[in-house]
Amino acid sequence: MFYGAAEFSRDTDIAILAEPHNLERLSKALKELKAKCIAVPPFSSTYLRRGHAIHFRCFRADVLNMRIDVMSVMRRVAAFKDLWERRTTIQLNSSEKYELMSLPDLVQAKKTQRDKDWPMIRRLVEAHYITYQGKPTSEQISFWLREARTSRLLIELAGKYPFERTLLMKERPLLSFAKAKDEVILQNALEEEEKREREIDKMYWTPLKKELEELRRRRLKKANE
Repeated sequence: MFYGAAEFSRDTDIAILAEPHNLERLSKALKELKAKCIAVPPFSSTYLRRGHAIHFRCFRADVLNMRIDVMSVMRRVAAFKDLWERRTTIQLNSSEKYELMSLPDLVQAKKTQRDKDWPMIRRLVEAHYITYQGKPTSEQISFWLREARTSRLLIELAGKYPFERTLLMKERPLLSFAKAKDEVILQNALEEEEKREREIDKMYWTPLKKELEELRRRRLKKANE
């Protein structure tokens, strides 16, 4: 919502540095929310460091059924130290503030095999462009050229910022189609780019899913003993 692409959700995603002090503080907060781990793996720094997500559901009346997903390592997302340095801070009052993942890091984290994430990436980038297109920084222009998900916006960006486009063409080759204003070929290239990211994400999760399946089998076996 803060980045301009509001989507109703009862889920809260938390990125955490999997160190004892942080995990202890998180455990206390989860206890206050009467949150229970609802799936494998169990809440453990070992699984967090391997890239698993830990899933909780809250049972306190005012947050009943809210789900909390906790991760420490994400595919192709920077190390937590870098995420923290680039974070966005929202200060609501003297005693309450929120630390959000930066928009570029959030977009990177959203590049998954899930269908719902790709429209969200598009909305996030477009909302950011609409907000800052008046006097953009070089970092913002580069972000738009790297992450825009529609041929129309990419063609507009390529025309407005030819210098930055040229610098990034090696990193994102489909920008050459934006330069040529070939909307059909550009859209096809965007779809292929998304397909590749989905496949990479699927490959990343394959061994982790095997671990989860083994944990489920062990849990079921123990329950039946």
